[in-house]
Amino acid sequence: MSLGPEASISDEKTTPTADAAVERTSDEKAIAGRSLKQIAWRRLKKDKVAIGGAVVVIFLIVIAILAPVLTKLFGHPIDEYHIDQIDPTFSTPLKPFGGISSDFLLGVEPTSGRDVFGRILFGAQTSLSVAFLSALLSTFLGSVFGLAAGYLGGWVDTVISRVMDFLLAFPQLLFAIALVSVLPDSFLGLGGRWSRVLVLVGVIGFFGWPYVGRIVRGQTLSLREREFVEASRSLGARSSRILFRELLPNLAAPILVYTTLIIPTNILTEAALSFLGVGIPPPNPSWGGMLSDAVTFYQIDPMYMIIPGGMIFITVLAFNLFGDGLRDALDPKAR
Repeated sequence: MSLGPEASISDEKTTPTADAAVERTSDEKAIAGRSLKQIAWRRLKKDKVAIGGAVVVIFLIVIAILAPVLTKLFGHPIDEYHIDQIDPTFSTPLKPFGGISSDFLLGVEPTSGRDVFGRILFGAQTSLSVAFLSALLSTFLGSVFGLAAGYLGGWVDTVISRVMDFLLAFPQLLFAIALVSVLPDSFLGLGGRWSRVLVLVGVIGFFGWPYVGRIVRGQTLSLREREFVEASRSLGARSSRILFRELLPNLAAPILVYTTLIIPTNILTEAALSFLGVGIPPPNPSWGGMLSDAVTFYQIDPMYMIIPGGMIFITVLAFNLFGDGLRDALDPKAR
């Protein structure tokens, strides 16, 4: 009797080796799924422009936080006058390029001789504080009212939608000018600078929430009929749980993206109000206020306008680039 066939069969049924186990483990790791956060982070890392914008944003936040330390190390106090640096005839800096030197890294102000470097740093502190706090207020109000309007519907949706339409049509700039003109320079125990910051945060944040609210409302209208919401209703979940435990996590991505995109808008709004004289009161530093002061001297001392204008341009551009990249990374339909 021939043993050839049996031998071939027994040869085929060999015991898996260690190498085969390693290959199987590596294959399992290769096909492991990724979460939405991991996918978004991988997309964001590939967008070099967005990463560059994020680096600039982080740098600006750091210098705003460390403004007192950096001014002490590399500049001069913001309320210190250096008349010896000013030409008494033309009230402009004696040295070229706005008085830029090793002692004054960004030059000096015309007429007063104050250090531009320190005022730019403290101006960044002011502008970013107003922009971030007003964006947080707008996002909070817009998310709450947008969720309520989209999910509850009926008369609630009608009332909130009409309020949003009214605020979108209301002249925000005129209201800010009228409100600032009747408020005292300081209240709640705060100085003139931070009192005005609080007022600007309230005005910009209050008139900015309808933009977030309309987006949240539209997304909520499409999500409230989804299966997971119907399943929560069938299990007896309350409306508050469905709103904040089911719908809100699914709206986190558009809310986050729009928040990063309204921050530069808030920076421009604060700069415009300060330029018109109803923002941060002088002599407190503000980029918009510096631009307003530079109008008189831009022909004979253009650096005094270029520096704060360039800071506003770089800040707004960095936030917009980062916001666009974040939107593309969080878009589930993007390739």
